[in-house]
Amino acid sequence: QVQLVESGGGLVQAGGSLRLSCAASGSGFRISAMGWYRQAPGIERDLVARMTSGGSTSYADSVKGRFTISRDNAENTVYLQMNSLKTEDTAVYYCNARIRFAEDLSEYNFWGQGTQVTVSS
Repeated sequence: QVQLVESGGGLVQAGGSLRLSCAASGSGFRISAMGWYRQAPGIERDLVARMTSGGSTSYADSVKGRFTISRDNAENTVYLQMNSLKTEDTAVYYCNARIRFAEDLSEYNFWGQGTQVTVSS
């Protein structure tokens, strides 16, 4: 069974920084991509940043130049360094992993439980 455990959310003033972490646990799989999505009240969940196992990255336009995604493939962990935070970054941040199981090569998306990020003015 795959589990994603997130940490690092919290309350920060505008202009500050936070670092989110997400670790995938379990066995018998490989992760093809990991990333972060966010969802504010009344708004659909949107991609923030994503990184493939090969190191390719993609970012939402609104966070380019402020957020950096990184991965530790050996530890199945993804990080999101968030700098110059703005009030509009306030949301629940969800970790996502695209996982391929070795037994039958099936692929599924897994989600973390979400971590609240609140940026105050």
